[in-house]
Amino acid sequence: MSDPGLRNAAARLLLKRLREESTPSLRGEATMPEKRTLERARRDKAQGKSASTQAGEFVREEIDHVREGKHGARSTRQAIAIGLSKARRAGVKLQPPRGKTTSAETRRQAKRDIQRSRSRSRRPSTTRSRATFKALTKENRSAGSREALSRQARGAAARRPKAARSQAARRAAVTRAHKGAGGRRRAR
Repeated sequence: MSDPGLRNAAARLLLKRLREESTPSLRGEATMPEKRTLERARRDKAQGKSASTQAGEFVREEIDHVREGKHGARSTRQAIAIGLSKARRAGVKLQPPRGKTTSAETRRQAKRDIQRSRSRSRRPSTTRSRATFKALTKENRSAGSREALSRQARGAAARRPKAARSQAARRAAVTRAHKGAGGRRRAR
């Protein structure tokens, strides 16, 4: 093996194998919803809960992925968007966002996700999946922190009118009265 070209090729192959062994493959997991999430969403649907509640399961999964370190997200909003996209592709009947609040590109993507849920014809491109996953692994993990989620929730609430906020608070109070305070404990 005196040829330097062969030596370099062998070294590259060895490095590639070492990398593959040391890091578990999460590509499929990054794009496919977990079985548990699909079951939760189905249960929500069977109980007659809204599409946004069903989609919440996918968003929760995505936030958990960021927290576990499977991948990162540029912002909490991006993690939420990935979760909503997964929900639409899984068949949750979520409408595309309205024109005032989002860009035309986002609305087009949402429509594409809805179409994707109706037709299961093509296999996803491995190259694109790998590229997306690789880009997400380079992003920060702080998007899944309690502080970031709290900031996101407060910002989203501030953008809604007072009547909508107060209606949500009344609904939450009714839910708390039904379930009792024992069901929820503050995580530290």
